[in-house]
Amino acid sequence: MSHQQLPRRSFIKSSSVALAATTFSKYIPMRNANAKRVALIGTGWYGKSDLFRLMQVADVDVVGLCDVDAHQLQHAADMIKQRQPKQNPKLFEDYKQLLTELKPEIVLIATPDHWHTLIAIDAMQAGANLYLQKPVSADVIEGEAILATARKYNRVVQIGLQRRSTPHLVEAKQKFVDSGLLGKVHYAETCCYYHMRESGNRPVQQVPPFFNYDKWTGPAPMRAYDGLPHQRWRAFMEYGNGIMGDMGVHMFDAVRWMLGAGWPKAVSSTGGIYVDKASKSNISDTQTALFSFDDFDCAWEHRTWGTASDPEYPWSFKLYGDKGTLNCDVYKYDFIPVDGKPVHGDVLWEKEKYPEDLKEPDIELHTAPATRRHMQNFLAAIENNLRPVADIEEGHISTASCIMANLSAQIKRPLHYDSIKKIVPDDDEATALLKRKYREGYIHPQV
Repeated sequence: MSHQQLPRRSFIKSSSVALAATTFSKYIPMRNANAKRVALIGTGWYGKSDLFRLMQVADVDVVGLCDVDAHQLQHAADMIKQRQPKQNPKLFEDYKQLLTELKPEIVLIATPDHWHTLIAIDAMQAGANLYLQKPVSADVIEGEAILATARKYNRVVQIGLQRRSTPHLVEAKQKFVDSGLLGKVHYAETCCYYHMRESGNRPVQQVPPFFNYDKWTGPAPMRAYDGLPHQRWRAFMEYGNGIMGDMGVHMFDAVRWMLGAGWPKAVSSTGGIYVDKASKSNISDTQTALFSFDDFDCAWEHRTWGTASDPEYPWSFKLYGDKGTLNCDVYKYDFIPVDGKPVHGDVLWEKEKYPEDLKEPDIELHTAPATRRHMQNFLAAIENNLRPVADIEEGHISTASCIMANLSAQIKRPLHYDSIKKIVPDDDEATALLKRKYREGYIHPQV
């Protein structure tokens, strides 16, 4: 099956919706009996954003929402009611109950990383195709289990690595990489210099009655409660894979997509907490990594302090070809040829086409067009029984590679992952770290 992006003419016809210029209620597409039954699990910031982008491009019926924060859940329900006033999604604290009662055709998963795997597997077994946020998993074997389940049940799984559907990056790939104008690429750089690591130490406090902290923690270790963890969870390795797995996976995946690369043959990394040693946050504030392929290397660097090495591209990827350099981020690209005139490209905004975006709280306007196209590609893959552009296998490779970088930094040596045997050859210590220990009461999936 093809892993390439499907042409626009293949997008399902129901993807177009009539939009008006002012209020949410005026751009509701007409519902029909063929509308896809959709559920969202994890109703925070990006979960709602993903769902609203889907609702803009397809005829869907949002039948259910799930969250362990009752306030967040109700807030999401109120916002969705504005968009589909004739239907009320049913609200759940337990995602398993949602899956059993509603049997949704599509499930969007936007929980913290440590819950991705169990929910994804259960949803696919219940009959759903998935739009799963990145990174795929919190450990390597979890990713293997999601991939195996998707293939066993023939489910379409699109990962939220929407750089592959970002209009100006698709244009850059076609104009400079695919055309040969960039030449042969032997080196790539990826980076993130955002100061996004939480500092300080919040006091331990009582869990509020509207928040089920035990269920939120799930298979992860139970930390002392120090406030609602929404978005803050990224500061702790118990729930994710640090900035490498959060921001790095986007740019590393974009490099792989641009160059058609698969698994790296080796991963090495160094880093740690070098600056902010007083904070509770236990993700690295400084890290470098090197992903080695047969004929090129891809470097990564992040710092949550100081200034960016290139202030114009603080979160980005750069491809170095023998005929030029291609610099890319979520806002723009710049192609600098060895001989010739530089070429600049900018993000597609679509503010006029989708004016309701301007009223949505906390929306990332620059990524909305990419997510809409990502959703269209996802739906087209379902309709045509094809693999989407960010298929689970591609998402797993990018996620697992970033996890391997973290493991390399932890045990201080280069690593190679054998994706067939699912081990790190000749390294029992590293192999044991491919699978995280689950909290009592939860069972880690097997492959």
